[in-house]
Amino acid sequence: MEFDIFTLLPLAVAIFVFWRLRQVLGTRNGNEAPPPFNPYDDKKDAADGAEAAEANDNVVTLPGSRTRRATDEAGTDAVAERIEAIAGKKSALKQGLTAIRSRDPNFDPDEFIDGAKIAYEMIVTGFADGDKRALKGLLSREVYDNFEAVIDERRERGEHVQASFVGIEKADIDSAELVKTEAQITMRFVSQMISATLNEAGDVVDGDLQEVAEIVDVWTFARPVKSRDPNWKLVATDA
Repeated sequence: MEFDIFTLLPLAVAIFVFWRLRQVLGTRNGNEAPPPFNPYDDKKDAADGAEAAEANDNVVTLPGSRTRRATDEAGTDAVAERIEAIAGKKSALKQGLTAIRSRDPNFDPDEFIDGAKIAYEMIVTGFADGDKRALKGLLSREVYDNFEAVIDERRERGEHVQASFVGIEKADIDSAELVKTEAQITMRFVSQMISATLNEAGDVVDGDLQEVAEIVDVWTFARPVKSRDPNWKLVATDA
C-alpha cells in the first residue's frame, strides 16, 4: 500500500495540535500541582481575619444582659445557691427571688446587684448634674417627673449642684416580689458622696464641698419578666 504524503500531513498536524493542547491545559487526575503562590491573596485572608476579630472585640455586653450558667458541672443549681446566700434567714426574700427566677430563667441576683450599683451611680450623678437625658431611660415615668421637677426648680432659682461620687460601701437586696408579671426588687445602698448646692454667686446654700457624707438610699427597681428589654427601671425611692 502506498501512502500519500499529502494525505498524512493533515493527520500529523492534528496530532501535534492535540499534544500541545494537552501540555498547556493538562488533565484533572487529582494530583494536579497547586496554583502559583499569590501573596496578595494571603494578605487579603489575613486582613479579613483581623477584621472579624476586631468586630468580635467591639461587642460590648451590658450588665444584666448576659446570662450566667444556671448549673455547674455537678448539676447543682448555682443560681439557687446564690439566692440562698443573699436571702440568708429571710424566707420572704428567698421566696420572692425564687419566684422571679421561676418566671425569668435569665434572672441572676448577683448580676442584678452589679447592674443596680452601676445604675445607682449613674442616677445619682445624673440628678446632681441635672442631666435629664441620662435619667430618662433609667427611671419610671413617675419617678422621672419628680426628678425633672426638682431639677427645673433648682435651675429657676439659679442654683446648681457640685458633686463628687466617692463610692458605694454596701449594696444589698432588701426585698423582692413578683407582682403579676412584674418583678420588683428593693435595694439598700450605703454610699459616700461630696455634694453641695450653690447659688448664682457661687455660695454654698446646702451641703458641704469638703465633707464626705454617708448617704443611705432605699430604691425599688422593676421590670416585666416577659420583656425582651433586660433593663430594670427605678420605680420608687426612699432616703
